[in-house]
Amino acid sequence: MIPVKKISIALFLLSITFAVSAQNTELPKKNEKKEAKRQKINNLIRQAEEGNLVYHKQTIFGGQLRTNGYGGFVEIGRMKTVRKTSIYRLDITEIMGQKEQKIPNGAIVFGTPYKYGKVNNFYQVALGFGQQYILGQKGNKNGVAVSAVYSGGLSIGLLRPYYLEVQNPGGGESKLIKYSQDTALFMGSGIIGGGGFSKGWSEMSVKPGAFARAALRFDYGRFNEMVSGLEIGVGVDYYASKIKIMAKQNDKALFFQGYLALLFGRRK
Repeated sequence: MIPVKKISIALFLLSITFAVSAQNTELPKKNEKKEAKRQKINNLIRQAEEGNLVYHKQTIFGGQLRTNGYGGFVEIGRMKTVRKTSIYRLDITEIMGQKEQKIPNGAIVFGTPYKYGKVNNFYQVALGFGQQYILGQKGNKNGVAVSAVYSGGLSIGLLRPYYLEVQNPGGGESKLIKYSQDTALFMGSGIIGGGGFSKGWSEMSVKPGAFARAALRFDYGRFNEMVSGLEIGVGVDYYASKIKIMAKQNDKALFFQGYLALLFGRRK
């Protein structure tokens, strides 16, 4: 019969042998992971030195001039591959009517500037998802990276009634009116001036819609950490019902526009 003491010693030595063997197996795996990580970092550094856009996340702010208005946006991008980045974007813009024109003053010299025939201010809040695809890298730090950007999503239209200050036909003090209250007076010759920026906010109506956009983006920033560039694109917006902006123009639900945007932001 084998003594218990000898069995205990044998088991102890066997456990040590297994532990050492496991350590020897894990060490190459850990070394392989470290080497792969080091190689990945070196590749990223090399690409950055060569002028390639390399990052994990980018945050971009932009101001845009459109063929039918103006606005701004913020965009969050997460790089998926060397060329592809998923983007999430929020745009806030104002769409104007065709031939919309500000008139310096109304019936009196000191009247507030106004827009004749304007019925509603039309604001747009668009939230979308898309992709940025790099067509050409910079080649060097002084070069320009060119990307195709496309996105689509939901759009909320906000209509704020436009007010005018007009002379009171019955005499007395002037009054503020909107288009639906007195069309003849609103479009008449007794306009004194605009009703001011503060009017109409509590009367806004909501119009649901959708949008799609496509653009070319030119990034000329010297450093990968900074975003500096231009974006030239086109877009289409569609709403569930027709939008009335001007009194003497056809209402429409479909809006096409071109735009030019100035970009700035950061990458990390």
